Amino acid sequence: MRRTIFITGIVAGLIIIAMVVFSRIGKMKEAAANYAVAVKGPFEISVSNAGELTAERSVDIMGPDIMQSMQQGPQRGGGGRGGPGMRISSFKIQDIVAEGTEVKAGDYIAQLDRTEYDNSLKTALENQNTLQSNLEMAILDTAVMLTNLRDAIRNQYITVEQAEITLQESRYEPPATIRQAEINLNKQIRALEQRKKNYELQKAKALANIRDKKRLRDEGQELVNTLQHFLSQFTITAPSAGMVIYKEEFNGSKRKSGSTVNPFDRVIATLPDLTSMISTTYVSEIEVNKVKPGQKVNITIDAIPGKTFTGTVTNVANIGEQLGNSESKMFEVIIKVDGNNPELRPAMTTSNKIIINTFDDVVSIPVECVHADADGIPFVYKKNRTKQIVVLGEMNDKHIIIKEGVEPGCNVFVITPEDGSKFRLVGKELIAKSE
Repeated sequence: MRRTIFITGIVAGLIIIAMVVFSRIGKMKEAAANYAVAVKGPFEISVSNAGELTAERSVDIMGPDIMQSMQQGPQRGGGGRGGPGMRISSFKIQDIVAEGTEVKAGDYIAQLDRTEYDNSLKTALENQNTLQSNLEMAILDTAVMLTNLRDAIRNQYITVEQAEITLQESRYEPPATIRQAEINLNKQIRALEQRKKNYELQKAKALANIRDKKRLRDEGQELVNTLQHFLSQFTITAPSAGMVIYKEEFNGSKRKSGSTVNPFDRVIATLPDLTSMISTTYVSEIEVNKVKPGQKVNITIDAIPGKTFTGTVTNVANIGEQLGNSESKMFEVIIKVDGNNPELRPAMTTSNKIIINTFDDVVSIPVECVHADADGIPFVYKKNRTKQIVVLGEMNDKHIIIKEGVEPGCNVFVITPEDGSKFRLVGKELIAKSE
């Protein structure tokens, strides 16, 4: 019984000691959390923003050019420029290879829906057959008509000859009979001349009709040829080797199977040049004045953890734009990635740290350690219970340079101490420099 009580007392004592030790450790950690140590060393000022990789150069994979086909189509007789079958309309992507597919020049990329223009070609072919038949019929009709007219002229020659014989035989007849024969001969001669003139007029009219029908036939054939050539472009092939990247619409969606392609924006997909990549990012109007072309950039890729790439700012937009996820104006910044990195792919998300300035050997502390009274003079609370006026330098998003007032290794309060009003003010000689 006594032994049990003794052991219980020892255990209770150990628990109390442990609680005291842990309490002191907690207070020590809490006290340590209230301070920051001024460090001396390199200091970097940067602007960090997310971005997206794209190829600096790319080749567009284009759909059929209906405008060019219309300009090359028949001009008359087919319903206007390009003919009735060359209406301007959008194209639907019926099939397309998967995004990211690597292709060679001439490889299959996509197939557009041919339905509408197949129907137009069918109509054009039927119309062409009709026009060809009309031409052949006009040629036959002309041949028959001119043959009949030539026969009529030959017959009229005979009639004139007969009239001449009659006149010759009537020279011994009474004058009235002779006169009647002369009148008949003149009449037949005039009829012959009229038949000759009529032949030439009918021939010219028939040939003009044939030419017109031939022109219509040729224009119909040209429309057929144009439609056939146009439809041959509905099977899209790669203009060069590369990796297929879908075309991005203005709303952020991508053109894929089932998408509609505007005839005035005929890009089906692109083949980026992966040897030269850029990262496009956006910087707020507050920070944009810090960013200049030529500044170096450290780039990390979400898809390639543990590896850092370098780049250079090549362009900063002069005009900001309102992005959906930002209340302030954002300015586009283009960063060219250094070297040729086969690991990089379009649309990869990047973290871009643009190096604005660097300092080799300066003293810095966390920004939240710096305070200011109503007079705007900066100071810090030191662990030695002094309120030290400081001269500030450049700052980044987390730390600020202290030019004077704080030495390396000095402990300063991160937050205002509860009895800060009792701290002794020192460094008044720095007021003039801190203003």
